[in-house]
Amino acid sequence: MQVSDLDTIFQLQRDAFRRQPNPPPGERRAHLDAMCRLLLEHGDTIAAAIDGDFGHRSVHETKILEIFPALQAAKHARAHVAKWMRPERKSVSVWFMPGRARVVKQPLGVVGIIVPWNYPLYLAVGPLISALAAGNRVMVKMSEFTPGLADLFAQLIGSYFAPDHVAVVNGGVEVAQAFAAKPFDHLLFTGSTSVGHQIMRAAAENLTPVTLELGGKSPAIIAPEFPVDVAARRIIWGKCLNAGQTCIAPDYVLLPEAEVQGFIDSARDEVRRFYPEGAASADYSTLINAHHYGRLLGYLEDARAKGAQVVALADGGSQSTRKLPPTIVTEVNDDMRVMQDEIFGPLLPIVPYRNLDEALGYVADHPRPLAMYYFDYDRARIERVLHDSVAGGVTINDTMLHIAQDELPFGGVGASGMGQYHGEEGFNIFSKRKGVFLQSRLNGLWLFKPPFGKRVEMIFKLMLR
Repeated sequence: MQVSDLDTIFQLQRDAFRRQPNPPPGERRAHLDAMCRLLLEHGDTIAAAIDGDFGHRSVHETKILEIFPALQAAKHARAHVAKWMRPERKSVSVWFMPGRARVVKQPLGVVGIIVPWNYPLYLAVGPLISALAAGNRVMVKMSEFTPGLADLFAQLIGSYFAPDHVAVVNGGVEVAQAFAAKPFDHLLFTGSTSVGHQIMRAAAENLTPVTLELGGKSPAIIAPEFPVDVAARRIIWGKCLNAGQTCIAPDYVLLPEAEVQGFIDSARDEVRRFYPEGAASADYSTLINAHHYGRLLGYLEDARAKGAQVVALADGGSQSTRKLPPTIVTEVNDDMRVMQDEIFGPLLPIVPYRNLDEALGYVADHPRPLAMYYFDYDRARIERVLHDSVAGGVTINDTMLHIAQDELPFGGVGASGMGQYHGEEGFNIFSKRKGVFLQSRLNGLWLFKPPFGKRVEMIFKLMLR
């Protein structure tokens, strides 16, 4: 697609929105039904396209991690959109009675969505569902790193939606830059923090409001006395999905000093159960491209050179297949790149602690993460950790699962992002919540109008009581 085509599509959608600025609930449900049909009728083709883009990714993993949650999100929005659209009655101060107040929700207009490569279907369809439920027109920029899925998704969207309603835009960096610079009514970007800076600068030129879903280093904290084998199994599951190429994957583990070897042993056992043939197993994903494979090898080389110990949890893997076995890194420090950058791969550093305060202090001393995982059965300690720490979202005694809850908001904080969506939160982020005050025929506003005098002074004294 040429950059000039963006202007044509954008104006087409803006004109269509002006003709129909607020579609009724039935029409929005029909749009969500169309998304459900797209996913149900073409799930196998979509999974095959993503498999081809990665070089290898299990079609079952794609169905579980992308198609199923996207379908559930569409069904959830369809079931609730009429309720979400209803005006909300608000109370008014006694001084403005018998006037009435309410909040009216209306679509913003034309929404832009920029999609990353790691979950190219779910991270396109998820925000698209929210934008459609809110009644918007939508332009979607797919990642150039997943060209097979990008081309297929453009064809499928073109079969289910008119281009003045939903349009998929494909192209390289030049198209992405031009896309981010469009004067959208809202722009949602999912990707790296470094690119997030560029997106926000481009959006600022038009004062375009943005939702940034970034990432960062999401910690997994194992409390004292929690069964380390249970924690290891659940952390390794979250780390190995999509070979760690997940924005909310556990990035590193904080655990009691005495439990390090037990964690490694349990993690190795779990990897063997998951992948009997090691990294060569059909259910284990490849890394997206040679650049990211080399980046992760660079992390390991840097860590070794600075004193870390590297423990591969499985055999297999090679540069030719771009498969890197799940690997634990111990004796790490903050001078190592593996402890500075979001890993986005199957490497798992371990940071031992002497007491829980030390672990929480370590998390607090670093940028706020997109996700945090805490393993504990002590309710008082759980509440304390939730109270004293800041993260985009939390799963207790497991990993990843908070993202799959349609009633929970999903989004980062600080360096891990801004804004949130999913479910009603997604509907609201793509809606204007407009405050409306309705004045009564009979009201006391005349009491406050000039000429001012003793009457106003007496009323003002009453107001200040």
